[in-house]
Amino acid sequence: MNTAKKAIIVDDHPLARSAIRSLLEASGLMVIAEAEDGSQALKTILSKMPDVVIVDVDIPGINGVELVEKLRERQFTAIIVVVSAKNDRFYGKRSADAGANAFISKKEGMENIIAAIEAAQKGYSYFPFILTNFIGTHSSEYEKLAALSAQETKVLRYILAGYDNSRIGDEMFISSKTVSTYKTRLMEKLGCNSLIELLSFANRNKIV
Repeated sequence: MNTAKKAIIVDDHPLARSAIRSLLEASGLMVIAEAEDGSQALKTILSKMPDVVIVDVDIPGINGVELVEKLRERQFTAIIVVVSAKNDRFYGKRSADAGANAFISKKEGMENIIAAIEAAQKGYSYFPFILTNFIGTHSSEYEKLAALSAQETKVLRYILAGYDNSRIGDEMFISSKTVSTYKTRLMEKLGCNSLIELLSFANRNKIV
């Protein structure tokens, strides 16, 4: 790879950052910065403007998917690769919807990050997951998750983070009443009648 390519790694686990750094540097990329949380990462990325960003889904503050959304909203056009050890199908789809170039499962091997970067450089997306890899009691649970809208998915993430309707509304710039509507819809779509059932569904499908 071109040694001029600059990369930034966003992950709150030092060992994961170290592993990704070694992988990138061995492939000729220059890691110019690392970040542990989404808010810090957003500022760092926009100030340094790297060619490649590797971001984990589960980071403090702004999560990985939201970070991708915010970067694309600010016309950031460089390569973004999302990585996660959680539900591949669910977070892969959300990453694609947010504007990422690729999604890599940490369970499948981090070396796939290089293949993803190379694909993105050629203008291709890289989302190599299949239905049989879905983690859940039934494939129908993936279908239920896939039926959620982008807004319903955001509300779901905030619910699982312990936010109440008022705080979710503040984060999403919508009213508490609208949050309640989204919450009712997503509970119906997922077939959950209580928050306990919702948490069980989320744990079973590696969303949290």
